[in-house]
Amino acid sequence: MTTHTFALNTELRPLLEATAAQKGTPLWVELIPFGEQITGRDGRSWVNDHPQGVVDAFQANQADLPIDIEHATELKAPKGDPAPAVGWIKGLEVRDGGSIWGWVEWNPQGRSLMEEKSYRYLSPVFTFDTHTKRILQLYSAGLTNQPNLHLTALNQRIQPAGEPAMTLPLALCTALGLSAQATEAQAVSAIHQMKTDKDKALNRASHPSLEKFVPRADHDAALNRAQAAEIRLREIEHRALHQHIEDELEKAQKMGAITPATVDYHRACCQQDGGLTRFRAFLQCAPRMGEDTDWERKAVNKHSQGLSEEDKAACLLLGLDDKDEFNQIKEAA
Repeated sequence: MTTHTFALNTELRPLLEATAAQKGTPLWVELIPFGEQITGRDGRSWVNDHPQGVVDAFQANQADLPIDIEHATELKAPKGDPAPAVGWIKGLEVRDGGSIWGWVEWNPQGRSLMEEKSYRYLSPVFTFDTHTKRILQLYSAGLTNQPNLHLTALNQRIQPAGEPAMTLPLALCTALGLSAQATEAQAVSAIHQMKTDKDKALNRASHPSLEKFVPRADHDAALNRAQAAEIRLREIEHRALHQHIEDELEKAQKMGAITPATVDYHRACCQQDGGLTRFRAFLQCAPRMGEDTDWERKAVNKHSQGLSEEDKAACLLLGLDDKDEFNQIKEAA
């Protein structure tokens, strides 16, 4: 892995009263902005996807990092020239969003330079992987007037009892819909408003408008009425179907299409789905039992006709000439 050292710049905007009153109280400054992709004013970019690794490297080094003027530590000290520190970075931490902040203790010279506004920007020096552009370790920071990155300004709030000052995390401000410079009072007000809105929403959910809902008792009563009406309708349809079947069976018996012995069979067939329609179609082509035939007519006609050859032979044997006498003898026999 090949590494390279580079310096970024962040603007310092301390209040003169705060720096005059702090008397050595450390201040927090943003050294590396949040976001995996960091782009400077000159167009170059780096990757801050593992900020905790930078903090771990600082802690493993077990040494404060110097804040000098115009990167004297990196440029003048190697040549043997003086490179005095005007402050020391005594701690690092990762804040919401992945930005890296440093806890700085300024010496009188550093405070004087800020009070006099001799320098307006802070430029951290770090190493990065030349292949992935990942920022690896912080080495120092310098007061400068040649900024490269837009970073959060130096925290100017003084905490009681010498506690390190803190700013509202940017992610928190974003979630609350506040600007990055929002105060604690504004954050508390926004949180109270959120709680008020939540209580109103819960109240509406617990006491809904009666115009949009039907009481459960009325709903159950209406459902029971609908179910009872459906049962009655099915009973009426069943009785009507039964009556139609009985009418058709009675008509079929009178027609001679079915016999009393087959009534139960046809009744069961008619009670099936579509059975009555099929039975009616059956009646259209079923044969009729006990219908009149022309047998008697044929017999009468036979009597009215002349004797057959067999009858004539019988008459000769009996010595009869009249066919009426022959017919009388046949009927008597």
